[in-house]
Amino acid sequence: MLKMYLFPGLVTVAVGIGAFAWGGIDALALVGLLAVLETTLSFDNAVVNAKVLSRMSDVWQSRFLTWGIPIAVFGTRFLLPILIVAAAAGLNPYKVLLLALFDSAAYGAALAHAHAAIASFGSAFLLLVSLKYFFNVKKTVHWFAGIERYFSRWGGIEAIEIALVLFALLSCAFLLPKEAATILFAGLIGVVLSIVMEGITESFSSNTDVAKVGLALFVYLNILDSAFSLDGVVGAFAITALLPIIIGGLGIGALFVRAFTVTLVRAHTLESLPYLEHGAHYAIFGLALSMLASLFVHVPEAITGLIGFVFIALAYWSSRREMLTRLR
Repeated sequence: MLKMYLFPGLVTVAVGIGAFAWGGIDALALVGLLAVLETTLSFDNAVVNAKVLSRMSDVWQSRFLTWGIPIAVFGTRFLLPILIVAAAAGLNPYKVLLLALFDSAAYGAALAHAHAAIASFGSAFLLLVSLKYFFNVKKTVHWFAGIERYFSRWGGIEAIEIALVLFALLSCAFLLPKEAATILFAGLIGVVLSIVMEGITESFSSNTDVAKVGLALFVYLNILDSAFSLDGVVGAFAITALLPIIIGGLGIGALFVRAFTVTLVRAHTLESLPYLEHGAHYAIFGLALSMLASLFVHVPEAITGLIGFVFIALAYWSSRREMLTRLR
């Protein structure tokens, strides 16, 4: 298992040396801070990814760790925010790219201005991911049994989770009329993308072609990673406006999170800790709600991260206690 952390470790050393050579101890400290934040605040992402990754062959699991890195570092944490800023501000993506490369402070301000689009897209996508898990009549393992059995029964209503997400978007748009068009447009993109990707992965679930199944799940995982990471990219600009530092720090974190995800799959952790997946989806639900709340008030990144940490920690503790009870 340790060999999966060799590449992230080597990249960390290389980025650290580059950061120190470029900006001294201050740059190195910022890279380390962002890497730690990205890693520690993404455990819920790793658990959910592990569930999907377990349906992939060993080859595609390795590709998730290798091929997916350029997508995670440069696609999700660099190009995607540029495209969102361009769409939200009505600017040419090339001009936004120049801002990102040569005027990080102005780009950070533009990214903050596009917060409504980012929060709406991310929250809609993640809400569907979490609600789809709980509104499931086939779900038989429950952590908070009273609540989850109730949600499971309501899962018999066709597309109830989509209706709830659309209602949440409409409510936010009603309360924020100046941002209504942005909220609805970005949120609907998140909803449609979630539905399309869920449909594609489900259609391939019974397919015997390993390559097609692996490719579909690979694409879905990278989109899921994007929804998780967008809020973190915005938060990183609250720490520093230096784009190379942000990409380096968040990239290191993304590498370790992906390695941890593969470790969860190879060690069959989800099978031995029955409530860990539940905790991750509660954490996703909390993250989605905090993104919606950020449309109205500033939500500190520490609170967002604490939501995920608390649910994952409680789920781990409950799982261990349950397993010990079964062994007695």
